[in-house]
Amino acid sequence: MKNSTFRMVLLAFVMISFTIAGCAKKDKQDSKTKKNITIKGSDTMVHLMSSLAEAYMKKMQGEQISVTGGGSGTGIAAILNGTTDICASSRDMQQKEKDEAKGKGVNVVEKIIAYDGLAVIVNPENPIKELTMEQIKKIFTGAYKNWKELGGSDQPITALSRESNSGTYVFFQEHVLNKENFAPSVKLMPASSSIAQSVGQDKWSIGYLGLGYTKEGNVKVLNVKKDENSPAITPNHNTVLDKTYSIARPLFLIFNGEPAGVQATFLEYAMSPEGQKIVEETGYVTLK
Repeated sequence: MKNSTFRMVLLAFVMISFTIAGCAKKDKQDSKTKKNITIKGSDTMVHLMSSLAEAYMKKMQGEQISVTGGGSGTGIAAILNGTTDICASSRDMQQKEKDEAKGKGVNVVEKIIAYDGLAVIVNPENPIKELTMEQIKKIFTGAYKNWKELGGSDQPITALSRESNSGTYVFFQEHVLNKENFAPSVKLMPASSSIAQSVGQDKWSIGYLGLGYTKEGNVKVLNVKKDENSPAITPNHNTVLDKTYSIARPLFLIFNGEPAGVQATFLEYAMSPEGQKIVEETGYVTLK
């Protein structure tokens, strides 16, 4: 009786082992044969990723790509939690995020697919045409509260920013504010399009957003000076690529492991001449 029970337990164990091995093998195959993938993350990149996905799906019949925003931080959290296939991020991952990925066994792979210049925008009726990096910093940290302090009209400044889960917010805080906090008076907006629309309606507001959003509202893009003695630079393809424009950044796709299957072919498409043409058409800067 004991031997019979032992054999039954052994047989059950072997069957379970084969089932687990079979599932693992199937999961590995699914990552290569999967036809439907999701991309989540940067609000800045939503238009770009949607345009790339739409063109890719027309080219590759039968493959489906779903694109959603929510912010770079949200996308990074999703790739770490396994709830998205690809994260679109307008910033590099922070060290604490990389440490979390390591702890969860996530092999983070970042690929640059385009570049972007963060445009500082005001209403077209605002007479201000250019600002230094220091002046921009003082506006968003609250040191400047009135346009007359910057040579403009005697009107209060309304500063608009993305929310803290946005990669654009994090990049701006690190590279423009030198990691200082935004002033409590700065209004946090849910999307870049909201900033463009608000600046277009409010004569004395100022905001920042990706180049691809500068055509969404009635706004004026300011020229930016690195310091008082530097020339004022307009953000465009050339000044972002040669890094003469001070607020430029790469745009990433982030994967869990080296991309395979649809993920790999989509990445190749995004970096191809056809994909880079879409990058340019949506207002961003190509890799070359």
